[in-house]
Amino acid sequence: MLYLLIASTIGYFAALGLDGQSSSAIVLPLYIAAIVLSGYGTFLRGLRNLAKLRFNIDTLMTIALIGAVSIGEWKEASLVAILFGLNELLEGIGMDKARNAMGKLLAIAPVQAWKLEDGVETIVPIAQLRVGDTVMVKPGDKIPSDGIVLSGSSSVNEAAITGESLPVDKSAGDSVLGGSINNEGVLRLTVTKAYAQSALATIMKLVQDAQKQRTPTELFINRFAKVYTPLIMAISAVVFLFPPLALGTDWLKSLYEALAVLIVGCPCALILSSPIAILSGITRSARLGVLVKGGAYLETLGKLDSLAFDKTGTLTKGEPRVARTVVYDEERFYAAAGAIERSSTHPIAKAVMKHLESLGIEAKEAEDIQAVAGRGMTAVFEGQRYWLGNERGIGHVSLTDEASAALAGMKEDALTIVAVADESRVFGLFGIADELREESRDVVAELHRSGIRKTVMLTGDHPQIAKQVAETVGVKEVHGGLLPEDKVKLVKKLAESGTVGMIGDGINDTPALATAQLGIAMGKGADSAIETADIVLLQDHLGKLPAAIRIARRVNRIVKFNISVSIGLKLLALLLTIPGWLTLWVAILSDMGATIFVTFVSLTILLPAEDQS
Repeated sequence: MLYLLIASTIGYFAALGLDGQSSSAIVLPLYIAAIVLSGYGTFLRGLRNLAKLRFNIDTLMTIALIGAVSIGEWKEASLVAILFGLNELLEGIGMDKARNAMGKLLAIAPVQAWKLEDGVETIVPIAQLRVGDTVMVKPGDKIPSDGIVLSGSSSVNEAAITGESLPVDKSAGDSVLGGSINNEGVLRLTVTKAYAQSALATIMKLVQDAQKQRTPTELFINRFAKVYTPLIMAISAVVFLFPPLALGTDWLKSLYEALAVLIVGCPCALILSSPIAILSGITRSARLGVLVKGGAYLETLGKLDSLAFDKTGTLTKGEPRVARTVVYDEERFYAAAGAIERSSTHPIAKAVMKHLESLGIEAKEAEDIQAVAGRGMTAVFEGQRYWLGNERGIGHVSLTDEASAALAGMKEDALTIVAVADESRVFGLFGIADELREESRDVVAELHRSGIRKTVMLTGDHPQIAKQVAETVGVKEVHGGLLPEDKVKLVKKLAESGTVGMIGDGINDTPALATAQLGIAMGKGADSAIETADIVLLQDHLGKLPAAIRIARRVNRIVKFNISVSIGLKLLALLLTIPGWLTLWVAILSDMGATIFVTFVSLTILLPAEDQS
């Protein structure tokens, strides 16, 4: 489509340059080529619509092309075709959104499972699993479907499903979600849901359903065309038939004026009222590092009054950090922690090591390091055995009242606990939390100033963690402990009272991103989230989002202004038919004048004005 539009535009300007200097045998084919290259698709659709008495913008464009050609206005006919071709191209931007989203989701879906039957392990496709089946999940494998752990203990990465940034310890009796990843231990579990009803399968179905929904812009265009097209056709018919029949005027003169009405009715300026402004807004936003996948999404961005945020990777970095320490023996606490965590690649171990580096503590080597599934690690350091891990990992130690109070305080604040102890006493505690993005507080405040009346956090993380982050950054409402389907329900509820946008970065966010009127993804988020989202923050932070919203609001104001000017000029031109003053030149000038004016106004969006405030 783009190449055809370029070719037709070149042909049009070549014909303009030769018009008056060369014979019509040279100029006319160039105009015809421009019409055919950019307008043949619209023309054929319009003819089919006329045959079925179906009226939309394609129908009107076809009639306008026929009218312009009938009165010998090849320049106008060419321009009509080119401008509508441009409109179609711009309307198509972003229509392929999330085309590959399901493929991205399927890529992380489990394919097969180790089924246990009569003590024998058999590899089976996950589609064959039934409720009650027993499966074995080995370290590094994906959990095939939702289930309950029968035996074994391990930590499980549920980020793809819940958005939980830290691994979750699982042991006998705990529930697990299909699509999550088993980290280190071997788990034996019973299937509680067939894969088709599992958490991951639910995510994929929600995305599919949301993508079938039609945008408000599409519905508006259809409603508008059903009124506008027949109205112009009716006015043209009246101008052609009424004067000769009622007043006895010349039929050719009436035909001339009727065709002029068709030219006036040609929606060139109306067509360009929106797409040039929108394209300018998309370009301006792209310069800021905000990728808007289509005009409808920029329009929706300008109408936002509510924003829902995921927490992990959006308001926070999605990276564990040491948020609090309680130390009873500083020398032994830090030395033992560094020695045990030094060689570990676990995210929490990296957070501990980063904290030790910030304190200038150099980690030494430990011996006989052993992982204790679901509890932590143990090792020999400087001739003495130490334990490092969660509360269960130091269960052999009798805690002092002070240590018990510190442990309870960390649990109350929903911090992940890493304790260091020997055979008899605890030397200290690390409280691990997700690190807040530096810009989050300022961005949320600026969003409120930009007209976003409601900000909501929707996260799979612990409600207490979510509440603390929300209070820190200034988000007004918070919901924690959510699964993807819970996020979808809350987004739908928000949409009942306004236009809602959802911001997220994970696979678990894709259903909510697809369900919201506007999905916004972080640039370094999951591929499926980026593909599903309508807008992507390429710089992977929220810093430029308020500026993008201001640009979108400006675009919407200019589009409304352009439409008012376009319709106003057309009404004035049509009124000239009453005294018989409407000529082809007046029709062409009114149409082209409006087109040039709205184009100029739309291009002012490219000027870096509001986005700098």
